[in-house]
Amino acid sequence: MSDERPIIIKKIKKGAHGGHHGGAWKIAYADFVTAMMAFFLLMWLLNATDEEQKRGIANYFDPVTIGERAGGGEGVMMGDSITSKEQSAQSSMSTLSIKESKPQEKGVGGEQETRAQSREETDEEAAAHTADKIAAEEASFKSIKKDIESALKNDPSLKEWLKNLLIEETPEGLRIQIIDQHKKSMFPVGSSQMYDYTKRLLIRVAEIIQKVPNKISISGHTDATPYNAKNYTNWELSSDRANASRRVLVDNGVDSNRIVSVVGRADREPFIKENPFAPENRRISIMLLRQTPLPPPSKAPSKGEASKEVSAANQPKKG
Repeated sequence: MSDERPIIIKKIKKGAHGGHHGGAWKIAYADFVTAMMAFFLLMWLLNATDEEQKRGIANYFDPVTIGERAGGGEGVMMGDSITSKEQSAQSSMSTLSIKESKPQEKGVGGEQETRAQSREETDEEAAAHTADKIAAEEASFKSIKKDIESALKNDPSLKEWLKNLLIEETPEGLRIQIIDQHKKSMFPVGSSQMYDYTKRLLIRVAEIIQKVPNKISISGHTDATPYNAKNYTNWELSSDRANASRRVLVDNGVDSNRIVSVVGRADREPFIKENPFAPENRRISIMLLRQTPLPPPSKAPSKGEASKEVSAANQPKKG
């Protein structure tokens, strides 16, 4: 009996609650709530601040900007001195005052003034661009006139026609007129079949004007001598002569799409108004139309308007 070992009986109580799990979940929950508060605070700050304030906050937390701030101490703690705090407060107050004053300056009047200035700048740029295009086109017209005159001078058979040629700039464009003179006509009397030298002259003109893109208008003119044929008047004759000139130009390199009108003026626009029967009234007019219209001429102020402007200028300014 002395060798028998004691029997130990363990009793397990069923249904009892397990051991304590600790408070780690409380710390995690607190961190989560803190992060959410910081997040909503950040959202509120982003919504309540303007761009300059956001830039100032970002610069404040920028390590490069912090290292460059003046007035800090050079001790072990690298603290800020009293002077730096005062300067910082003054700068903050000045920045705040500037930011508060900006909304007052930017009112409806300021926006209208800014828009007006932008419109003025746009109008000035457009006017300068138009002026450049007009200047370039006028230079092209001068070059065409010089080339036509040189072509006639270098052609012995057409040199004498320089007196019958009139090239001038008009508000509509460059007008090239071939004018009849005594004993020197482009067409036989009452006919639209041009002489050979008239055709050669038009060929020289075509060789030069085909190089530019300007649209072309052609008109024929007669003198006031009545045409005796039945159902055929100076209207038909001037139209046929203008159309004959068109055919020569197109056959010698001028694009037909550039020609916008071919008309007969009969004797309604005489070159010499004092003498409607003068031979100079018989002519062919070839107009190179401007691509950039000229601006309307500036109207000079009347005497009454000028006196009003002077009196207004002499009045003392208010404010």
